[in-house]
Amino acid sequence: MSAQSQSLSPPAIALNRFGLGARPDDPLPASPQRWLIDQFARFETRPAGLASLDDAGRAVKQYREEQASRRMARQDGGTEGKVDLKAARKDFRQDVQALYRAGVQARADSALATEAPFVERMVYFWSNHFCVSVDNPRVTAFAGAFERDAIRPHVLGKFSDMALAAEQHPAMLIYLNQFQSIGPGSQAAARNPDRKRGLNENLAREIMELHTLGVRSGYTQADVTEFARALTGWTVDGLGGGRAGEGNPDHFTFRPAQHEPGPRTILGKRYAQDGEAQARAALMDFAHAPATATHIATKLARHFAGDEPPPALVARLAESFTSSKGDLPSVYRTLIASPEAWAATPTKFKTPWEWTISSLRGLGHRQVGDMQIAALQTQLGQRVWKPGSPAGWDDIAASWVGSDALLRRVEIAQRLAAPLGEGVDARVLAPRIMPASLSVATAEQIGRAESPVGAIALMLVSPDFLRR
Repeated sequence: MSAQSQSLSPPAIALNRFGLGARPDDPLPASPQRWLIDQFARFETRPAGLASLDDAGRAVKQYREEQASRRMARQDGGTEGKVDLKAARKDFRQDVQALYRAGVQARADSALATEAPFVERMVYFWSNHFCVSVDNPRVTAFAGAFERDAIRPHVLGKFSDMALAAEQHPAMLIYLNQFQSIGPGSQAAARNPDRKRGLNENLAREIMELHTLGVRSGYTQADVTEFARALTGWTVDGLGGGRAGEGNPDHFTFRPAQHEPGPRTILGKRYAQDGEAQARAALMDFAHAPATATHIATKLARHFAGDEPPPALVARLAESFTSSKGDLPSVYRTLIASPEAWAATPTKFKTPWEWTISSLRGLGHRQVGDMQIAALQTQLGQRVWKPGSPAGWDDIAASWVGSDALLRRVEIAQRLAAPLGEGVDARVLAPRIMPASLSVATAEQIGRAESPVGAIALMLVSPDFLRR
């Protein structure tokens, strides 16, 4: 049976399309839809591994203090400060990479241990929607904390609350250079007329284009500029104008001196609020706009029902989003109840992260142990929290099916299978993790494998397992 004619059973769809992959010792859900909804009560917002991550703000603050100290030494005529500053940068980069690797390990451990795999999938969906990219050390330091503190607490809450938490998180403010944005008519600009820092529109544009309303939803460049002016003053405590040693870079803060004074008109509505409340009010309006409902519904439909989102499903999800005022569990229930998401033909090709997690779950792993997941994902072509653009990782199947990418998965599959030796029989395992969905062709290939290890590797790179 080819991948095109492969048929998925409802339990397989629940486990692999909605979830993160079946585990061999888990019972099949008798009622797949109820099994998914029941996970809302089992989701852990802060699993132990994520809760115990080291403090990124402390590392950033310490580095800033060292930078300031070295610069003072150089101003006093010493050469030692210059050498020490290079050493401090190297140490900081090493500390940041350690934070990053620990965050990725904790993320993977949560995925392997969770009893709420559907909700974990939604964490990844929203983390990619409100994405940051580890393009520089400071964003890298905060990436794990961003998903933990801005996404996970709101994945079963209101979209508007998640949006506010994401836009005010240090990772987002640094990634899109908002922490340096200064209103041209602000007190800070008047005090330092010769400084190059000025208005930065990155965050305003991405909020409107990617996070809420969506492209071609009717806003203009003038609206982006006005929203950017409203956002001035939104920054990171201890960065973006604060002195080294002051503030806590783990926290959002509002600096009135950097805010562009006066009312703003955005999408035809006048916002006369003072200070931080001005941009907040506009963001809340965007979060509840009909265009946002359609934008979010389209992305959800694409993720669960195929690269060409079914119009009826998009309309149904958008109506649920609007009528519930962005209550995400209500939207998820609508999705789960929709027949388009339960199409028996596989609709998506697993991304490297999805494939890695489903492979480890399928082989019975509950923890990653010594396996370096960050390095593994880089090798597979999807470095965690580095999508390369504010649009996030592509959610189109064709983006992940290239021959080079498949060869990488073959190599990793062999590495994952090797430690198991003859202790695991793929002929027994495959039907358990692809219930009532294992094709005849794949079963025959597994049965003809030259060794038990080879059979496991074949299973992990079979068309049946690569698609969801």
